[in-house]
Amino acid sequence: MSGHNKWSTIKHKKGALDAKRGKLFTKILKEITVASRLGGGDVGSNPRLRLAVDLAKGNNMPKENWERAIKRGTGELEGVTYEEVTYEGRFPGGVAVIVEAMTDNKNRTTPEVRSYFAKFGGELATTGSASYLFARQGQIVVEPEAAEDQVMEVALEAGADDVAMSGGAWVIQTSPDAFETVKNAVDKAKLPVIEAKVIQAPSTLVPLEGSRLTSFLKLVDLLEDNDDVQNVWHNAEYDEPEG
Repeated sequence: MSGHNKWSTIKHKKGALDAKRGKLFTKILKEITVASRLGGGDVGSNPRLRLAVDLAKGNNMPKENWERAIKRGTGELEGVTYEEVTYEGRFPGGVAVIVEAMTDNKNRTTPEVRSYFAKFGGELATTGSASYLFARQGQIVVEPEAAEDQVMEVALEAGADDVAMSGGAWVIQTSPDAFETVKNAVDKAKLPVIEAKVIQAPSTLVPLEGSRLTSFLKLVDLLEDNDDVQNVWHNAEYDEPEG
C-alpha cells in the first residue's frame, strides 16, 4: 500500500472494522451521540451528524438504534457523556500516529492506548509532536463503476481540489471547508459513495517493511479494536501484505 494512496489506508481499516460489526456500531453510535450534543439533533442542519447517520445507514444499522443515540446526545434520553480525546504517538522508524478517541473515562482509555504503543516499542508523545506532520483534508470515496466524466464534473464544479482513481475507487479530495458542499453535490448527483469523511492526511511518508511493518500493523489493529478509538491516522508507507 502506498502512503500516497490514502483510500487504501482507510480500506484496510474499514475491513478490520467491518469484520467486527458490533464494535463498528458502538463507534458509530458514539459519533452520533457526540455530534448531536455539539450540533443538535436535526440531521438536515448538522453536517457532522448527517455523515454519522449516513454511515449508520450504510452499515445497515437499525433506525431505532441511531435515533436513540441522537436523543441521548440532545438530552431527551439519559446516557453516557463522551469526551473527545486525541493522542499523538511515535513508532520505531519515525512513524507518526494520531489516535482519535471518544471515551466516558479518560483514566481508562489513556493507559490502554499508552500500553498498546509500549507493547510494540512505540510511545505516546506530547501534543503537537505528530500532528504537525498531518493536515485535515476532506475525502469522498466513490464506487469505481461511476462514470469518470460525471465524477469529475460534479466534484470539481462543487469546489473539490482533486479527483483521481486510487485504490480501486474514485477518490475526491477537498479542503475541510469545501467538504460539506462537495458531499452535498455528490449526494444530489446520486453518485455511489463508499465513504466520506475528513481525514488527517500526512505531509511526509515513512517506509516500513519486514518485522517492523508486521509489528506496526498489529499496533494499528489493536488500537482500532478498542471501543473508545474512533480513528487511527499515520504516515507509514508500505505494500499491503498478502493474505
